[in-house]
Amino acid sequence: MDAWLPALKAVLPYLTNIVTATLPVFTARKGQERAAEVTAQQIGELQSAATRNAEAVKLLAEQLERMVTALEAGTLNAERSMRNARLVALAALGVALAALAIALFAPVR
Repeated sequence: MDAWLPALKAVLPYLTNIVTATLPVFTARKGQERAAEVTAQQIGELQSAATRNAEAVKLLAEQLERMVTALEAGTLNAERSMRNARLVALAALGVALAALAIALFAPVR
């Protein structure tokens, strides 16, 4: 669950840009005589908004791919660190048991 927090933080700054870029600004109709002209202009606005949306989604996908790659690398590093820490802990346990054995049998002699 905690892995999604950095992903969410990375996406949030770009979310408003994507939403504002995809909302076309339609021109107001001033009369029926210009309806075809207005419709053509609105279609052009929709096409440009769709193009901007596609570019923003592509950019977001690239950023998400880089973030997932970084998360995978971080996970591998954490696993390696945990394995090394476990080995050090086992070595310390072995040394402690050896010291305990020496301490128990030394006074007997």
